[in-house]
Amino acid sequence: MSVSTGAIRQSRASRGAALARLALRIGGRYLARSPRLLFASVERRGELRHDLALRSADEVAEELGSMKGVLMKLGQMASYIYEDMPATFRASMSRLQQKAPPMTPALAASVVVAELGASPDQVFAEWDPLPFAAASIGQVHRAITRDGRAVAVKVQYPGIARSITSDLRNVGLLRRIVGAAFPGLDTRSLVDELGDRLQEEVDYVREAESQELFARYYDGHPFIRVPHVVAELSTSRVLTSELVSGAGFDELLGWDQQERDLAAETIHRFVFRSLYRLHAFNGDPHPGNYLFHRGGRVTFLDFGLTKLFTEDDLAPLIDAVRFLVFDKDYEAFRAALERAGFLRAGAPVPTSVVVDRFGQFYGTVLQDAAMTITPAYASAIVRRFFDARGPLAPYSDVPRAYVIMQRINLGLYAVLGSLNATANWRRIAEEIWPFRNGPPSTPLGEAEAAWLSKKTQKVLKN
Repeated sequence: MSVSTGAIRQSRASRGAALARLALRIGGRYLARSPRLLFASVERRGELRHDLALRSADEVAEELGSMKGVLMKLGQMASYIYEDMPATFRASMSRLQQKAPPMTPALAASVVVAELGASPDQVFAEWDPLPFAAASIGQVHRAITRDGRAVAVKVQYPGIARSITSDLRNVGLLRRIVGAAFPGLDTRSLVDELGDRLQEEVDYVREAESQELFARYYDGHPFIRVPHVVAELSTSRVLTSELVSGAGFDELLGWDQQERDLAAETIHRFVFRSLYRLHAFNGDPHPGNYLFHRGGRVTFLDFGLTKLFTEDDLAPLIDAVRFLVFDKDYEAFRAALERAGFLRAGAPVPTSVVVDRFGQFYGTVLQDAAMTITPAYASAIVRRFFDARGPLAPYSDVPRAYVIMQRINLGLYAVLGSLNATANWRRIAEEIWPFRNGPPSTPLGEAEAAWLSKKTQKVLKN
């Protein structure tokens, strides 16, 4: 049963059985085909493996897409952060970013009735019963409000909260199935973090508050846009916001390199300005959450996974950047990592190893020069993050306060790597770091500085 013909699978037993069937299909196929692989020629062996991976990937994508929740979210994330995944798996998993199997028009309408008190045709002047986007928690419909505003209406899948709970209880089996689909990927921390955060995402009231926080902060920004929420048409399971049209990520990849570089700069500025200035992180950076417009203008969507930080949370991170990049004080850098909880205090490893291990995550800002972020570079960052065999592995961890930050960093590198984006990332970062407040270093930086000046003047007047 899929959501297109009925409700989502909810019970632990049914969803566990689906996972088990998927594991057996994939495992059984590899076992059955292994004798042929053993005796095949080198060329034919490659063809067989490609066919095998593609068929398994399609099955995984179909199963994750129909089950929604934790399973699908993991598939989405793996599709864009894990460069070493076989290309066929990446292609199939990427379908989950925007093309998940939708629920029926009648089922979506029933949610609107339950939440807004009337059918979509009564609540809205116009309603498209077919969703234009479907994801892990809900699907999105176009509509026109009674006062003539074009809006996007996100409708949550019925029973998704219970489905997530069921997935979490199947966490051991979930890790095994993901391991079978994505050989070599250490999914333990990824699955655990998803479980905690995904339970927050089902609350659309919380998401609306987070989206409005970003929308108000970036009001009037020259190239960053966050749609405002229509509060009177939003509830815990229906979220209505301004409708924005634009190019998807796949279309952006067909634009010239200058446009891709501008888009990448905007994404980079959004991520780090939100962190260092707004003290908030939008933790779901997959490519399906961006809409692109020429000249570096980008619209950011989906704020269900937002983390707010305190000054105390950010202090050791800011210290780490300053000590590593500017002061070259490596002992102080190490101490900042220990204070944040990334490294166990007194770990029996040389500081040079600490700098080598953690310094790679600062690679884009170590040099004051233009740098191209390639897919290979992004992949190396991800491999380093998931490396459980290095000398620091027994003594390092990702503290709970920063789990979502590591997730978005991996996603950011993956997106910029896909764009082969080039910029002087150090100069851009210096504009944003609160201990530098550097001058504008690009035309986008100049436009942002003018916006900031107006924003400051407006605050002072009020």
